[in-house]
Amino acid sequence: MDNEKKQLNFELRPEVAQGTYSNLTIISHSHSEFIIDFAAVLPGMPKPEVRSRILMTPEHCKRLLMTLNDNISRYEALFGTINLGSTPEQKGTFNLGDFAPNGTKS
Repeated sequence: MDNEKKQLNFELRPEVAQGTYSNLTIISHSHSEFIIDFAAVLPGMPKPEVRSRILMTPEHCKRLLMTLNDNISRYEALFGTINLGSTPEQKGTFNLGDFAPNGTKS
């Protein structure tokens, strides 16, 4: 059994298979978990709408980070560098504490 690959059989329901669009993630954490909200900012929408929330242990979140890094490296090896189009002073993240409870910048 040492040489055999373990296989996991996943069920992918049709409503999940079509996916959910997100162009914004909001990540927060406590000592025991990471909370990742996937949201969409679209023209004509008054505010971003959270479409999905994922809760993960810190260990699983780090595994996700490592897997994403590996996949991005392989993607860029095939298709070229992903250009973020931001200037050095722009950050890719923000702190929720910088926003008032109603979601406006304080």
